[in-house]
Amino acid sequence: MAGFPSQASARRTRGKSAEHEFEELKRVIHGKLVDKLDLSRLGDLEGDTLRREIRLVVEHLCDTENPLLNRSERERLIEEVLDETFGFGPLEILLKEPGVADIMINGPHSVFIEKDGRIQRANVTFRDDEHLLQILDRIVSKVGRRVDESNPMVDARLPDGSRLNAIIPPLALDGPAITIRRFGSNPLTLEDLLNFGAFTPEMVMLLEGAIKARLNMIISGGTGSGKTTLLNTLSSFIPSDQRIITIEDAAELQLQQEHVLRLETRPPNIEGKGQITATDLVRNALRMRPDRIIIGECRGPETLDMLQAMNTGHEGSLTTIHANSPRDAVSRIETMISMGGIDIPLKAIRQQFAAAVDLIIQVNRLQGGPRKVTHITEVLNLEQDTVVMQDIFVFVQDGIDENGKAYGHFEATGVRPTFMDRLEAAGIRLPGNLFAARVLGY
Repeated sequence: MAGFPSQASARRTRGKSAEHEFEELKRVIHGKLVDKLDLSRLGDLEGDTLRREIRLVVEHLCDTENPLLNRSERERLIEEVLDETFGFGPLEILLKEPGVADIMINGPHSVFIEKDGRIQRANVTFRDDEHLLQILDRIVSKVGRRVDESNPMVDARLPDGSRLNAIIPPLALDGPAITIRRFGSNPLTLEDLLNFGAFTPEMVMLLEGAIKARLNMIISGGTGSGKTTLLNTLSSFIPSDQRIITIEDAAELQLQQEHVLRLETRPPNIEGKGQITATDLVRNALRMRPDRIIIGECRGPETLDMLQAMNTGHEGSLTTIHANSPRDAVSRIETMISMGGIDIPLKAIRQQFAAAVDLIIQVNRLQGGPRKVTHITEVLNLEQDTVVMQDIFVFVQDGIDENGKAYGHFEATGVRPTFMDRLEAAGIRLPGNLFAARVLGY
């Protein structure tokens, strides 16, 4: 009847009211918990022991403040208060949810996730800007970073290796904006990527041989294409008796070897001093007797130092760059070296590149979410002013399925790499028909 709310509308109103009351109760209990905490005594406790101690206090506060809560509400309240106290508040729910690839926070009340290749709204919110900033500060302070009005942009990492970027007001107009690229505490294995159809066993055989024979490789791809995941996976082929030095802006590589030394850049302090760039770290790494240098991502002048390292006895080094094709990767590297302000002729840069890099592995995120190694390309030489390259394996897209996902097939081009003698010299034998022109199954 006109003038009376519908039953569905009434249920929604009651639901919002109950959720508001729940949030208010959580805020009150959290406030009383902070008042009760004896920080001097708790300082001697750590990890699970500390969480158990605080849980007992929270349980008592729940029973005192609202003894009528049912078992599931009480347990949810306790967990969320503990997350507010020790973890990352509402973020904890998303970080624990399997299958979430990206978390995108566009202010306290607008949270989205990417799951199964699709972006969807998440069923979590933050109280306000201040609440979101508190969680952000807790994250970045743990890795020695800061975010405030004088430094409103920050890159950091979470304990599970996920990468975080944040930008806050006044640069972000709708409240703090946070983007988290999930990697997870259990990185994807080679078998996982094969099962997902990212590449084929034939392609893996070549890449494994190339890494063991210490060829220099660049993994190229767009944002979110899986460059870092692929780099982590391929690094598992590096022999365990070699000394590896990694250089990153925000440490996210998860190498499994025993002898790994991780270096991380440092932003300037509040006075604008003390910055340590990737270029500084690459130059220092050369004095640290590395067998291989791995740069998480070349994005500036350090690219030239990386090429020089590849050319001066540090074979088998790897890095990633942002580019949409192997040919674009060459142009991108030229641009990044030019950004350093060093006056080097373009031909000299291309000579350095052609002499240093043996393979370009192109990864792309296709429509609908699937990630594929679309090219394995050999860098041959420089002829006149052009870097000559040849594709060994490629992915050919055949179309889009009914779910909006791209599909296709892998092909061997029939080209036999010129570096095969280096593989054989390293004791690596590949099947004679590996490079025969054909469609590859997976």
